Amino acid sequence: MERSEWTELRDRRMAEPGAAEAFEATRIAFELGRSVRELRERRGWSQRRLADQAGMTQSAVARFESGGTVPTIPVLERLARALGAELVVRLAPGADVA
Repeated sequence: MERSEWTELRDRRMAEPGAAEAFEATRIAFELGRSVRELRERRGWSQRRLADQAGMTQSAVARFESGGTVPTIPVLERLARALGAELVVRLAPGADVA
């Protein structure tokens, strides 16, 4: 399949109802997972150690770090606390807000 066909397929899929929102949720989950993985690796911890410290299973940490799950605020709080990090959640005005 040529690149233009992939581009057309992506554009058609993104035009479907709810696709942009699902993509954004996935992007956020991936970025949060990457942040947790980076903090964990800086500490030299395994996924098992983080899971033990956060009261989770190793497989749950692995799914989270890979962006496979959209976390809840309480899960983020447990991970942050286990890593000695501060969880900061904020809403910022967009560019189109006057």
